[in-house]
Amino acid sequence: MYYTNRILTIALVIILWSCGGEKKQGTENEAPKERITDRLKNKVKQYSGDERLASINLPENFHISVFAEVPNARSMALSENGTLFVGNRGEDKVYAVKDTDNDGIADEKYVIAEGLSSPNGVAFKDGDLYVAEISRIIKFSDIENNLANPPAHEVIYDEFPTDKSHGWKYIAFGPDGKLYVPVGAPCNICNPEKDIYASITRMNADGTEMEIYAEGIRNTVGFTWHPETRELYFTDNGRDMMGDSIPPCELNIATQKGQHFGYPFCHGGNIADPEFGSLRDCNEFKKPYRNLGPHVAPLGLKFYTADMFPAEYKNQIFIAEHGSWNRSEKIGYRIQMVSDTKKGKPSYETFIDGWLNESEQEAWGRPVDVIIDKEGAMLISDDKAGLIYRVVYKG
Repeated sequence: MYYTNRILTIALVIILWSCGGEKKQGTENEAPKERITDRLKNKVKQYSGDERLASINLPENFHISVFAEVPNARSMALSENGTLFVGNRGEDKVYAVKDTDNDGIADEKYVIAEGLSSPNGVAFKDGDLYVAEISRIIKFSDIENNLANPPAHEVIYDEFPTDKSHGWKYIAFGPDGKLYVPVGAPCNICNPEKDIYASITRMNADGTEMEIYAEGIRNTVGFTWHPETRELYFTDNGRDMMGDSIPPCELNIATQKGQHFGYPFCHGGNIADPEFGSLRDCNEFKKPYRNLGPHVAPLGLKFYTADMFPAEYKNQIFIAEHGSWNRSEKIGYRIQMVSDTKKGKPSYETFIDGWLNESEQEAWGRPVDVIIDKEGAMLISDDKAGLIYRVVYKG
């Protein structure tokens, strides 16, 4: 009986070991499949839409997906061939991403440069990439033919102030062929002695003939030109520490060289600054085209000039609002639309939101810049989530 029980026990152990062995073998066989599944999940998460996109609100028949992952994605510039260049502020790199198979998903990513000083601004002209650091503009020649092995940069201009406060720059080439470069105020509120501060400058593509084009601008990190009038439209971030509700941020139009937009004396067109307002009258300055929300931090903007979106969106202004940082109740974190109307007060309405959880007062994303691709889709950069979104209309 002892031996019978012993044999039965051994047999049971063998059976259990065999089952375990099969299970282990099965796990080994399934492991690669599991890893492949994870990669597929990551690809879906990276390119076809993060699950957080479920919180994004868009108008009917508009759809949003993730176009690419780019750490600290800030300002964008798009070449005629579809290469998207992306600058950083918190990082030290400039990226290029490409959708080579035209499926709405970037499948190539390159680091164009690293070790730079807040290379926020990027612009593309005649095959060359221009990058704005804190105090200088550099150029990478013939960049699209050298994405995998970028050339050494050339310094175009290096005489901008070195102040890091509002020192990061958005840059773009205007209809006149000149490169426009802003210089923010080196403070929250102050009256700088040097004229270069709180201005928008412009220069030739080779860095010559730099001049101040507009002044009285606290900090613009986005501008564009009207597709018909060629006038310069730019956002301006209002000062802090005047309360939750004032001053408003601004959307302005510079119709000619030499106009002054009020900083630091006047905000929102008619609000005298408590420290410097007594020095100048608000009526001396160019009024905003449209006051925006208080502390919403409007950054990049573009006119919609393509044909994918419905006709009512043609030539309307889309603004990326980065969102407030010190308001008691957060505001912004959205894409706003300002109607470019010549009659009465321009409208100001939300086009896309959902990056801010208002009940919890937590934001998982912060829009920075907008650009329209060759198919008419809208690309939106997000420096907090490290994503670039693509918005299409499927009506």
